[in-house]
Amino acid sequence: MSVQAYVLVQTAVGRAVEVSERIRTLPGVRVARDVTGPYDVVVEVEADTMDDLGRLVVAQVQQVPGITRTVTCPVVNL
Repeated sequence: MSVQAYVLVQTAVGRAVEVSERIRTLPGVRVARDVTGPYDVVVEVEADTMDDLGRLVVAQVQQVPGITRTVTCPVVNL
């Protein structure tokens, strides 16, 4: 069974579209959508294990230029 999560992303001003387009290309990313509100991009990710999920978020998503902050929300009930 895989692990899923939502990653809430804040970006530098004016960078949301660029950030979401880049995030969409990462393996493990199911959906990345630009939104309004306190976050600029909401990302749905999936990985084999919680460790793999952590590596995906820290080593790939958070490294996208233009991101200022992320909050990861693991799905607890599929």
